Amino acid sequence: MWPRTRALSVHLLTATGAVFAMFSLLAAVEGNWSWMFLWLLAALAVDGIDGPLARRWDVTLHAARFDGVMLDLIIDYLTYVFIPVYALYASGLVPGWAGWGILTVVPFAGALYFADVRMKTEDASFEGFPGCWNMVALVVFVLEPNPWLTLVVSILLSVAMFLPLRFVHPVRTDRWRPLTLAVTLAWLGLAFAAAWGEFGLGRVAGWAFAAASAYLLLAGIAQQALGRRRLA
Repeated sequence: MWPRTRALSVHLLTATGAVFAMFSLLAAVEGNWSWMFLWLLAALAVDGIDGPLARRWDVTLHAARFDGVMLDLIIDYLTYVFIPVYALYASGLVPGWAGWGILTVVPFAGALYFADVRMKTEDASFEGFPGCWNMVALVVFVLEPNPWLTLVVSILLSVAMFLPLRFVHPVRTDRWRPLTLAVTLAWLGLAFAAAWGEFGLGRVAGWAFAAASAYLLLAGIAQQALGRRRLA
């Protein structure tokens, strides 16, 4: 009985992400962007924990009634794509035609990506940009770039979802794992500080946040390029 109960508890943990998504959406509707991101970060933390627990406790064997992968993808689409993109437009950071461009392109591409059966590679990295628009949106809230630049970057990342480019999984990608985990934890800490402090990080912390974001975005591509160089 214990293995079954333990495995079922992982599904229950994953499902809390839907509650966090609802709280985040309510905060967004009220224009409380700090709390919106804090709830999204809570959902992100759950998403980072439930996968390792599911594999360790054989969820597919002991709690097969519920499809953990499907549950995870539903919640990820809400918290990674739908709510963050709404926030970019509703906050006024990407208004007008630039905002409508993001509202059209990103949810469309994100829906296709989260249904892509080839999103993972043999080394547990992501094939294509993994649709982390929650992270992109937080960077936009902190840095406040030109709206048209945000749109251009969003279009490029949407296209990158379906290109043969690799992006590291913060927990599962073996190569550079200690560094990746350290950068991920640093990013999460800075992200929490940014959301809690109304997106004002200061100069040093802001540069550190940008550097951590750049590493998580480009590390997989760098690994891929180094691997091809070795084969050449």
